[in-house]
Amino acid sequence: MAIPITIADDSALSRKTIRRVLPEDWDVEIHEAKNGIEALEAVNNGLAEVLFLDLQMPQMNGYEVLKELHDEHKKTIVIVISADIQPEAQALVNSLGAFRFLKKPISAEELSNTLQEVGLL
Repeated sequence: MAIPITIADDSALSRKTIRRVLPEDWDVEIHEAKNGIEALEAVNNGLAEVLFLDLQMPQMNGYEVLKELHDEHKKTIVIVISADIQPEAQALVNSLGAFRFLKKPISAEELSNTLQEVGLL
């Protein structure tokens, strides 16, 4: 059975890049979100067992998404993929319940290793 995943990033290029580095044999149903509001809608509609989340997005940023998910005790596995690699950003993301913080650009190997750690591969 396919795992529903959502890629949340305001950049179409970044969403496409993440799609390209997903493991080829991973049975997933891919959804996309252009901002945090769409990301939360995907979670609430069962379209994001795994959420790949950018931090800098319009309307609702990734930090706000993480806070909502944390406050509502959602079980979504969140993997943050961001160019903001400052230690403060990483600490905040971790405190809000993200499984992992990966920096852009992401490699297929790094993503595969992360998915194996969480037990999805």
